[in-house]
Amino acid sequence: MSLNLQEKQNVVAEVSAQVAQSQTIVLAEYRGIKVADITKLRADARNAGVYLHVLKNTLARRAVQGTPFESLAVSMVGPLVYSMSSDAVAAAKVVCDFAKTNNKMVVVAGSMAGSLMSVEQIGVLAATPSRDELIATLMATMNAMTAKFVRTLAAIRDANSAGAEQAVAEIVVAETAAE
Repeated sequence: MSLNLQEKQNVVAEVSAQVAQSQTIVLAEYRGIKVADITKLRADARNAGVYLHVLKNTLARRAVQGTPFESLAVSMVGPLVYSMSSDAVAAAKVVCDFAKTNNKMVVVAGSMAGSLMSVEQIGVLAATPSRDELIATLMATMNAMTAKFVRTLAAIRDANSAGAEQAVAEIVVAETAAE
């Protein structure tokens, strides 16, 4: 079903708003994929905060015109699904994870920070931990250092109360070996 001019303008405006908020756009060909699989992909994208849309390429070209993603216009050929995200990794991760389980999904191109990305670069980006995962790792590392310090202080307190300095030396040696 074709869209009238007003509907096309609305689609371009909606996609342009998403493009303006995005850090990454990934294009993938979806020929031959079953509706149930596309529905699962859309649900995964929604859960990851990724805007996933099947668009006419001419409308997509108009939406990226004048943006840092304008270089993607040359790759907009054939039936494509457009995934966009304000998280630099999420769009690539959702599409690449789906492509691993469904060989009919083919990643075509992507863009990040105004530069065109190859399929290999998109794969590397998808393998990168997300911002939340990196923050969790940092917090765990910081918490581990604090916990180790507290355990050392507790060991010194216990050693002083028992009057056994040898216990402190054993604990320090054990803590050092655990690292």
